[in-house]
Amino acid sequence: MNLEKYKALKPLKLSNIETKIVIDNADKKLKKLRKKLSKLQNEMYAEGKTGVLICLQGMDTAGKDSLIREVFKDINASGVAVKSFKVPTELELKHDFLWRHYIALPPKGKIGIFNRTHYENVLVTRVHPNYILGENIPAIKSVADVDDAFFENRMERINHFENHLAENGTVVLKFFLNISKDEQKNRLLRRLNRPDKNWKFSEADLKERKLWDKYMFCYEDLLNRTSKENAPWFVIPSDDKPTARLILAEILLDTLEKQNFKAPILPKKISENIENFKAQLNKE
Repeated sequence: MNLEKYKALKPLKLSNIETKIVIDNADKKLKKLRKKLSKLQNEMYAEGKTGVLICLQGMDTAGKDSLIREVFKDINASGVAVKSFKVPTELELKHDFLWRHYIALPPKGKIGIFNRTHYENVLVTRVHPNYILGENIPAIKSVADVDDAFFENRMERINHFENHLAENGTVVLKFFLNISKDEQKNRLLRRLNRPDKNWKFSEADLKERKLWDKYMFCYEDLLNRTSKENAPWFVIPSDDKPTARLILAEILLDTLEKQNFKAPILPKKISENIENFKAQLNKE
């Protein structure tokens, strides 16, 4: 699989990028990859020098929750931490916009998954600039102050944030689950047609859907401004969920294999006495 073609490192137009690819037997292929991912995470934990931050973004119904469930189900639960960011709390609004994301970062040796991310601060707030007023930023007096320059500055601050993470041992991988408007419609209808899925439907989904073009503009802009070599964006065709999961898993596996994790070397005092330790235990 040519994984580079999914990396967003050149100026791109989302309208030119396909949203549907179908890979045969994607579920079976993913099952094999999960075992390799589990092994690599154990090695990463043993080495204790690297953390991994996976950022998932996408329109409603893009498949973030099910992707997390299916891709990471074989990894030791203690080695993965998932954080879903909702509307900022009163406490979070008393800090800068990156604070709640910083304190949720994975420690070295673990994989952290942000289900919706710090990019909500240049997505939802850009589509709904009135939300920025709730952050009580001294320089922002009215919605008129929340202009393109404001968000361009905020994206540059995000670039600095991610560069800082990369320089201190966190591998940053960002995935935009790219679905078509038609596929979102189908998935919303399934939520309405299936009683067991009704709870996932919100009237707000329809209101946000009407703003599709605005969201696509914001996504396209942030992909072009914030995809960097040390914190790349990958645009994943997501109309077919099994394929999307497999592509993401392949990218993660390829990235982890390149880290060449090495288990810590045993102190000489222990390595030279392993047989003695075995003998002591066997005598019990």
